[in-house]
Amino acid sequence: MNFWEKELQPVVKTIIDYSVTTVCLILLAPVIVTLAIIIKLTGKGPVIYSQDRIGKSGKPFRIYKFRSMYHGTEEGIPLLSGKEDRRISPVGRFMRKHKFDEIPNFFNVLKGEMSIVGPRPEQEFFIEKIVSKAPEYKRLHTIKPGITSWGQVKYGYATNVEEMIERLKYDIYYLENRSLWFDLRIAFHTLWIIMKGQGV
Repeated sequence: MNFWEKELQPVVKTIIDYSVTTVCLILLAPVIVTLAIIIKLTGKGPVIYSQDRIGKSGKPFRIYKFRSMYHGTEEGIPLLSGKEDRRISPVGRFMRKHKFDEIPNFFNVLKGEMSIVGPRPEQEFFIEKIVSKAPEYKRLHTIKPGITSWGQVKYGYATNVEEMIERLKYDIYYLENRSLWFDLRIAFHTLWIIMKGQGV
């Protein structure tokens, strides 16, 4: 690993993360306010949903999202969500298709807990199950998790542990080949998915 990859690239990536996040939050302010009002008027519970996830160096943090499920249906044993999940509200389904529910992730970026591009953070409950079958998953904790990832772009959302392990190969590939150009490529793929409404 040369000086650029080891020392300069991480600094530039951090500067880009904070700069792009600030611009996005300003531009998306009307969308954020509108979604907050709609969520509040169409269902019970808080507008923002938070959940414990595992980040860089295995440290836990609270990830923020717009609430996309009916209030009270996410309690108990952790469950993965899919397209046919009945816990998702109509408004939530629309947000997920366009990834609007993840807009509050930008606040995690400002807090230094996440990056714009990086492996998606998972719950400790599922990480333990993944690591028991694929120990290499822990390599992902050497970098910050991201709002979007190569795994999401190429594989999509996982609805069970087996699919999470299958998606892992894409995130490992990103880990071993990460660069600012690769990040830009993932960002453009993500924008295309958002415009086409191909999220969960």
